[in-house]
Amino acid sequence: MADQPRFRRIDSTNIGDHYHLTPDDVCYFLFEYTAQKKYDYSATNNLISNLKKKPGSSSFAELRYKAGAIQKCAEYISSAVNRDNLLAWTIVPIPPSKQKSDPAYDDRLLRVCKLISAPAPLDIRELVIQAQSTVAAHEAAAGQRPTVDELLAIYSIDEPIAQPPPKSILLIDDVLTAGTHYRAIHTVLSRRFPGVPIHAMFIARRVFPPDAATTGFPVSL
Repeated sequence: MADQPRFRRIDSTNIGDHYHLTPDDVCYFLFEYTAQKKYDYSATNNLISNLKKKPGSSSFAELRYKAGAIQKCAEYISSAVNRDNLLAWTIVPIPPSKQKSDPAYDDRLLRVCKLISAPAPLDIRELVIQAQSTVAAHEAAAGQRPTVDELLAIYSIDEPIAQPPPKSILLIDDVLTAGTHYRAIHTVLSRRFPGVPIHAMFIARRVFPPDAATTGFPVSL
């Protein structure tokens, strides 16, 4: 993992790995997370593994690792962007798999956003809310992951915080896999705020190891 990472844009060389994305989508990533490998495979795998530790079922020590990963992700983002430019964006963390009333709700992305360093307070809003919990994508077996349409059925805009309307929206997520959640969130926000630019930043994008199977999807990210 680089000491001073820089965001790279998803382009024609890798968009095929994320089949819900289109050439019109503006998505950036910092690192590459290797699917079907454990936390000790790479520094990125270790970072993401710690970031995704469950709030309600992890030990105190594990939650310390989680907090450290949240801090690192915020530092990586802060060092890889023009912080002055961030002030022009409404920053929206992509919702986790569990709704806020669920004991397993994980606010890791909101915490990352709040720790991003900027010259003035950032406009951070959880604009999209989720009506029910779903199975986490990285824990679901093939065929159990929610589809774009299923997510659209449970996503809505949190209207009390929708004003003032954002002039541009920056989505923040941890791992880009197929792009299912991104596509659903993008669709909901585009319908509510037509014409508003929407970009996305991911801590990592999923890649497959050289020995990975060529068909189907891995059980884990």
